[in-house]
Amino acid sequence: MEVIREKADMRAWSRRIRRDGKSLALVPTMGYLHEGHLSLVREAKAHADVIVVSVYVNPGQFAPSEDLSTYPSDLQGDLLKLSQTGVVQAVFCPRNLYDYDTPGPLSAPPRHHFSNGSGEKQAPVSCLEKERCDGTHETWVRVERLEKGMCGASRPVLFRGVATVVTKLFHIVEPDVAIFGKKDYQQWRIISRMVRDLDFAIEIIGSEIVREADGLAMSSRNVRLSPRDRKQALSINKALSEAKVNVSKGSISSQDIKHRIFQTVSDSGGRIDYVEIVGQESLEPVEKIECPVVICIAAWFGDVRLIDNIEIDVPAV
Repeated sequence: MEVIREKADMRAWSRRIRRDGKSLALVPTMGYLHEGHLSLVREAKAHADVIVVSVYVNPGQFAPSEDLSTYPSDLQGDLLKLSQTGVVQAVFCPRNLYDYDTPGPLSAPPRHHFSNGSGEKQAPVSCLEKERCDGTHETWVRVERLEKGMCGASRPVLFRGVATVVTKLFHIVEPDVAIFGKKDYQQWRIISRMVRDLDFAIEIIGSEIVREADGLAMSSRNVRLSPRDRKQALSINKALSEAKVNVSKGSISSQDIKHRIFQTVSDSGGRIDYVEIVGQESLEPVEKIECPVVICIAAWFGDVRLIDNIEIDVPAV
């Protein structure tokens, strides 16, 4: 298993693989790998001859107030886990994807402003922009409609940063297939739409959520939960599972379902960020559950924000 640090080396490695007539799958990660990530690797093996896993914590998708500085990291442990799978041929772990050979402008670019109806406000900036205010990187990819709700509303720099770094990885690695976990449901749909709209010749595969034995969705952030918060966080999966049962019994009011989820998680000590019931592809909220939907939730337990979801495949009326 090769460990590759530089962008040019990664691109050259991938092109050698493709010249040999082999297909290539990319599994993008931010590291601190767990069984959920390894399930993506196994899924990738079913779709390509060669697997590349990227490990990179992207500053472009974190706001300065978010948890970039405390995001868990264990590169040596990650490399050991990937090596033990026996199916990963290369790991791309760049030091900084935003280093360029050419300098940026001599002065900082002007901050763009936006209005939300209550006056002018400064547009949110990422950790990348705050730390490197020389404008060295100033190109961003947006999927404008799909990024607006849910996590995009709570974390306004998130999906701009995700779409941009994934675009960079696609250009560097040049995969035939890329695997994304459905736990980050909105992210998966945004990347799928970006690939369609920008004509990337890449198949995007969504891989099912992997859960702990007690039902908690696997996440690198789980390690930061206190024992008490972790126990309380089980209410998320409980609420989602109960919602699916209720829909199967004929409950179709989104408002009623959301209220029950909110109550279950709040009563267990969680602070709700959002609960939304949206179409699986459009991500548009629905009033009645009469078509395939996904129920998405984000909630805080202590200082850890967790996300989860459940798909409900109701036949369209």
